[in-house]
Amino acid sequence: MRYLGPALLAWAIAQVLKVGWTSARERRLNLRVLAETGGMPSSHAAIVMGLTAAIGRLNGVSSATFAIALIFSIVVMYDAQGVRRAAGRQAAVLNRLVEDMVSLRPFQEDRLRELLGHTPFEVLVGAALGVIVGLLPL
Repeated sequence: MRYLGPALLAWAIAQVLKVGWTSARERRLNLRVLAETGGMPSSHAAIVMGLTAAIGRLNGVSSATFAIALIFSIVVMYDAQGVRRAAGRQAAVLNRLVEDMVSLRPFQEDRLRELLGHTPFEVLVGAALGVIVGLLPL
C-alpha cells in the first residue's frame, strides 16, 4: 500500500472534485460524471502522478522504477489530453456530417461520443494533485 495508497487516494480526490465542480456548475448533483471521460481534474493524471511521486519519494528520483513510472505517466497524460481529445473533436465533426446526411436521405446512425479527453489544464491540475498526494508521508 506504500505505492498504491497515494495513487488511489489522488484518484479518489480527483473524482470527488470532479463531481463537486460539475455539480456546482450545473447547480445540481451530477454523479454521472463519474462514468464519463474528461472533466476537471483529470483522474488519469492524478493516479499516475500519485504513483510516480510516491515511487520517487520512497525509491529516489534516480531509481529505475521512478524512471519507468515517469515515462508511463507522461504517455498516459499525453494520451488523455492529446490523442483522446483529438478523437473527440473528430467525433463532433462526424456527428455533424451524419446529421447533414440524415436531412438528405433518412438513415439511422448512432451518435459518436464527443468528449473523450481532457484539456491540457485539466491534465495539469490532475498531475499537480497527484504529485502533492504522492509526496505526502502516508
